[in-house]
Amino acid sequence: MNILVTGAAGFIGSHFVRTLLSGGYPGHEDDRVTVVDKLTYAGTRNNLPRHHPRLTFVHGDICDTTLLEKVFPGQEAVVHFAAESHVDRSVAGAEAFVRTNVLGTQALLEAALRHGTGVFVQVSTDETYGSIAEGRWTEDEPLLPNSPYAASKAAADLIARSYWRTHGLDVRVTRCANNYGPGQHPEKLVPLFVTRLLDGRPVPLYGDGSNLREWLHVDDHCRAVRLVLDGGRPGEVYNVGGGTHMTNREMTGRLLDLCGAGWDLVRRVEDRKGHDFRYAVDDSKIRRELGYAPRRSLEDGLRETVEWYAAHRGHWDAREEDSEAGY
Repeated sequence: MNILVTGAAGFIGSHFVRTLLSGGYPGHEDDRVTVVDKLTYAGTRNNLPRHHPRLTFVHGDICDTTLLEKVFPGQEAVVHFAAESHVDRSVAGAEAFVRTNVLGTQALLEAALRHGTGVFVQVSTDETYGSIAEGRWTEDEPLLPNSPYAASKAAADLIARSYWRTHGLDVRVTRCANNYGPGQHPEKLVPLFVTRLLDGRPVPLYGDGSNLREWLHVDDHCRAVRLVLDGGRPGEVYNVGGGTHMTNREMTGRLLDLCGAGWDLVRRVEDRKGHDFRYAVDDSKIRRELGYAPRRSLEDGLRETVEWYAAHRGHWDAREEDSEAGY
């Protein structure tokens, strides 16, 4: 199979591509992968096996329709990871999020339709649902996004659905919980805290730290995407959960312990505008239909992640953001 993967120089997309090319996904051992990535601040070619014989890298913007006309012929599937994804940046300025996440997705869908691409996997987020006081979101819940980032992803999901409903394009949507793991850009909570704590520097905790998130290791997320690519149904949405929920304060405690640091390094900062209080997805559908289940426990995953950052200072020293809050 020829697969076009967008945004695969970033954290999640690169993990998907590396695993596929290394034979980690049964049935995909001979796939050829074309990556299209703009190489923004959050992406680097160092995340990919540069000289792999089944990998073609194209440096470009998914909004560039001329470029898409060159890369789409012969592609049998699209896995669309490319997105502006940092909530705080979207609060500061939404234009780039609307352009990439909405217009870029529409450009890809149009190219896929025009070239007869078989399957289009739209990789999205649980943040499109908004905030839930209790219980868990099913895939049938209305989308009530609260940040410009989440709104742009919700818009992309709905545009993707329209290409299935109107044109018959085989679109499948995944909505995942908060990802973490080795190699994540240090603007997200886990790598931001780990990189600072390893240097003995303070970390920012929004408000009272009571906001609750569900955590998903990147490897489990990418396996779920592969399952949807191979066995998902056209027009369907699949929630992808990690099975572990905790408040930001509880996560902070875990990371302090793993980094050998104390609460004296925690600084309370003003809460984010429109900060969603609680996320929780019901992922029984993907478990039932496709046999998904997370394999990585949060305890093991966090320990391995901290060990990776401790051993790869060259990766994050040059990329860390100086913002006081960045997750």
